[in-house]
Amino acid sequence: MTAVKAPKRTSRPLAALAGAVALTATSIGLWAATTSPAQAAALPAPDHVVVVVMENHAYSQVIGSSSAPYINNTLKAGGANLTQSYGLTHPSEPNYYMLFSGSNQGRTDDSCVPVGSISAPNLASELIAAGKTWKSYNESLPSQGSTVCSSGKYAQKHNPWFGFSNVPTNTAMTMAQFPTDYTTLPKVSFVVPNLCSDMHDCSVSTGDTWIKNNLGAYATWAQSHNSILAVTFDEDNKLSGNRIPTVLYGQHVAPGSSSSTAYNHYNVLRTVEDLAGLTTHAGNAATASDITGIWN
Repeated sequence: MTAVKAPKRTSRPLAALAGAVALTATSIGLWAATTSPAQAAALPAPDHVVVVVMENHAYSQVIGSSSAPYINNTLKAGGANLTQSYGLTHPSEPNYYMLFSGSNQGRTDDSCVPVGSISAPNLASELIAAGKTWKSYNESLPSQGSTVCSSGKYAQKHNPWFGFSNVPTNTAMTMAQFPTDYTTLPKVSFVVPNLCSDMHDCSVSTGDTWIKNNLGAYATWAQSHNSILAVTFDEDNKLSGNRIPTVLYGQHVAPGSSSSTAYNHYNVLRTVEDLAGLTTHAGNAATASDITGIWN
């Protein structure tokens, strides 16, 4: 907010001055009452936000685990830990749609969605409509824009953007296309490891190492280049009330901070939308609150 200059000294009577102060206070009160939660939260305005989605592990399986040294000792210790973060349902695919568009879009299973069969607003369509940039980076995707349902360890069920007609398929990149010049990253991107790297088929240690090897350099860069990395999970192991790990890291994230507020995929979507400066919010993100209490 622009600083308000101190008023010049005047000889106005105290009663008049009190009235002016009361009017100013009333104006401020009206402004606060009509401001959206996103504005009130005073979120930072990063140049780049990268969201990584891992798979099928409960909070206690990752946070505090010696099998996840990078997540715990670097991202959590140097960033923010959401101690009450939750997936919304089971199985995987509906959670991805909720995280991306604020709704499961009628998805209740992990079946391959017909490409372009949904026209609802979503994070990518909002970014594109606002003239901002979007891409997804998908490990083991056979080629940029490939709409195959599966290929080796690649699974389209973890890539909700293919289901939407308002998201160009050519914005789905391979992980090999993740840039080394991070200034060329889009405003917002999602990174989806394959079924081994995301801890679905392989160990927590495998996924932790994958994040370090593939995104560790970006995370370090983000600390001094107005950018953010968010690591979250689609769902838990179906044994922990769907409580999942979610950590955020970057220049505007207070190191070693945490929040015990209950958050879910809709809160994460809302926060990413607002970090990107969007004025529209998809589905249930419209009524979700921003993640707060972790920003510098």
